[in-house]
Amino acid sequence: MISSLRGTVLAAVGTSVVIEVGGVGLSVSVTPEHALSVRVGSETHVQTALIVREDDLSLFGFRTLDELNAFSLLRGVTGVGPKSAMGVLAALSPEEIARAVVAEDDSAFRKVSGIGPKTAKLIVLNLAGKLFVTAPQSGAAPIIATPVSESVSMALQGLGWSEKLARPAAEAAFSEAAEADRADTQAILRRALLLVGSQVGKVGS
Repeated sequence: MISSLRGTVLAAVGTSVVIEVGGVGLSVSVTPEHALSVRVGSETHVQTALIVREDDLSLFGFRTLDELNAFSLLRGVTGVGPKSAMGVLAALSPEEIARAVVAEDDSAFRKVSGIGPKTAKLIVLNLAGKLFVTAPQSGAAPIIATPVSESVSMALQGLGWSEKLARPAAEAAFSEAAEADRADTQAILRRALLLVGSQVGKVGS
């Protein structure tokens, strides 16, 4: 699992950035705004998601963890592939996505190319309770928050577990935890590691 990259920008065209890491140029798909924000020859750092298919390995890059989390959640919606998820992020910030979901406003997603009315409704339904906006403090920008279970799922995937195993284990660990412990990400992660380990053990037995 390639979870992030730091290196020199070799090229930035359209929706693709080539980043040199250790002498290897890696092509990363990004939003148009992201591609325009980097400069050839400068160093950049991106959060990444590696999508593996039978005949293709694709890297998608993001400036923040909020964008990466939103991308992962969008991909979990039926009818939303990686390119469509990037299309949503090209049109809407994570904050705008969260606000649309909280307001049950599927019209925000219908404006995105490739997202039809049915898929837009599914996005709102599937992301309900998974993305929300916390109130800003002292005039600061609103903070996009994701549930502890989502953060734990991403951590498990960063450790090499597949999303298929990581997400259910993270959700189960969170639901089994006492109310007072649900804000303790490390405790939930430890519990999730035990759960995902037991699942692998069952498969191997």
